[in-house]
Amino acid sequence: MTAQITGLDGWTPEALGVPGEVRPVVSAPHAVLSRTGGEVDATSDEVVRLAADLVATMRVSPGCVGLAAPQVGVGAQVFAVDVTGHPKSVTVHGTFVLCNARVVEASRWKAGREGCMSVPDLTGDVKRASRLVVEGVLPGTGRPVRIATDGFEARALQHEIDHCAGLLFLDRVAGAHAIYQRKVYL
Repeated sequence: MTAQITGLDGWTPEALGVPGEVRPVVSAPHAVLSRTGGEVDATSDEVVRLAADLVATMRVSPGCVGLAAPQVGVGAQVFAVDVTGHPKSVTVHGTFVLCNARVVEASRWKAGREGCMSVPDLTGDVKRASRLVVEGVLPGTGRPVRIATDGFEARALQHEIDHCAGLLFLDRVAGAHAIYQRKVYL
């Protein structure tokens, strides 16, 4: 599989045409984090503003490589991802936002450590596909997108799609033995 994205065609968060506002991130056990988000009209003004806000919030959050609408208290299937500059990243498609995304192909399952802004004190080992194809819709344009990716970017996409489905990484760990206290570096 060659890592690629089709349908992006020059789309950037700035193309949304609205400035994003930083929103507070909710923490577990907030109820919105355990509910399936609703599908959205990717062209609606409300979704375009939400997409811009997700990008703005992600960009000011150190170490953040993805953020889903439920994490800012909105039960919707919208998320932003950008693994640019992360030391585990090999394949990088830059910053993008997807609506109503779904996994259409997944293979080469591997365990890896994950953390989450909505579970700030813990990390855990989660088995995820390291090769992935996802389809979704771009906010603002309503244009369909197909992303074929691998490695860390594939893991980030699955993590955010899980948020939209009401799942946390804690729901995917093999058991208590695979959950760890987050290390704090001073």
